[in-house]
Amino acid sequence: MQWHRSMTTSKRVQDRSKKKRVHDLEIVTEKHKILSKVLLIFEVLKKEPQQIISIRELDDYRRQLNLPKPHKLSAFLRKSPKLFELYKDDRGILWCGLTKEAEDLVREEEAIIEQHGDKAAELVTRMLMMSVDKRLALDKIVHFRRDLGLPMDFRNHWVRRFPDHFRVVQPFKPYDESEYLELANWKSSWAMTELERKVLGVMQAPDDHVPGPLSLSFPMKFPPDYKQVLSRYKGKIEDFQKREYLSPYADASELKAGTLEFNKRAVAVMHELLSFTVGKRLVTDYLTHFRKEFVMPQKLMRLLLKHFGIFYVSERGKRFHVYINSAYEGSELIEKHPLIVWREKVLSFVGYRKKKERMDTLTDLQEYEDDDVFKSESEDENVQVENNKLTMGSLEGDFLENESEMEIDEVCSAYRE
Repeated sequence: MQWHRSMTTSKRVQDRSKKKRVHDLEIVTEKHKILSKVLLIFEVLKKEPQQIISIRELDDYRRQLNLPKPHKLSAFLRKSPKLFELYKDDRGILWCGLTKEAEDLVREEEAIIEQHGDKAAELVTRMLMMSVDKRLALDKIVHFRRDLGLPMDFRNHWVRRFPDHFRVVQPFKPYDESEYLELANWKSSWAMTELERKVLGVMQAPDDHVPGPLSLSFPMKFPPDYKQVLSRYKGKIEDFQKREYLSPYADASELKAGTLEFNKRAVAVMHELLSFTVGKRLVTDYLTHFRKEFVMPQKLMRLLLKHFGIFYVSERGKRFHVYINSAYEGSELIEKHPLIVWREKVLSFVGYRKKKERMDTLTDLQEYEDDDVFKSESEDENVQVENNKLTMGSLEGDFLENESEMEIDEVCSAYRE
């Protein structure tokens, strides 16, 4: 099969027909965008000695919060009075702190993360085992911190708690002062994918397990609107599912980029990484950061969109999100990590006024974020709010790479021989 570009009129990912979107997963994306702002403010306050911060100082986090001016931080905080307290001091400076309910939630999250620390260490170790050099930059792993359920002190303290699994190194000094996490011991019993474990009904592999070729099919789930596409490419999808591929934990150095075997292994790697996350979801550019380390193709977004039965890419906002389709029933995760249950509890406190506002539909969520949240509610704040669309941010996040605005016609042409 030859890969080639289509010469027809191209469309960016953002221009895809709304009919091809999975409404339920778009709701999940919108909820995540709101929740991530709340969690970032939690983390900012936790780092303050008295867990309070002035709105003026909080303004320094606008970029991470994806709250560009003239949208008002105070309006966002006032929207959740069960989580955030606002007050002015004698000088008229506005301060923010956590409510009693929020402080309890923060302690609950810390307990959950501590309780599942060993499992998180296993997942980080398995990431290192999948990498080419058995080493990953800490600057890159930190992007996965919330998604893997790692604590705030991940970089400074947590990584040193598991010397049998990994160690912090600086292998490229003096040219590169960056810190890397390096595998300390290979664990054969962990070198088995989540998909293999589920199919075989085991928690881990035997101690003498050697990763190699696999012939497992990936669970698929298609939107109803894709019936015509399914009919057209049914044979190619079946051929893909039957094709043997190399385990993400096996040596892939001999695979040639662009081959069918190379691309199917890349799908397996992405499926495994997404399986590690508590929400079976990631920001797509977090995956693109690891192309070289995990031996994945340059046009990673193209591969994700091509395999729309396995993955779903939500295109809302500047940052795209990719999901494992089969992990969700509607907008609900089928198997919920305790951190997901906790985050749902946090979200239930968002949007309280005299009565709880319902955020059950995509329209509700869009109205909440785009309009109501950012209205000025302070008598001394008279700011005209523009109709900008805001997107989710994270504490260590970068802006989306240009590659993500790829040509959708290329996805279709990838199937053609």
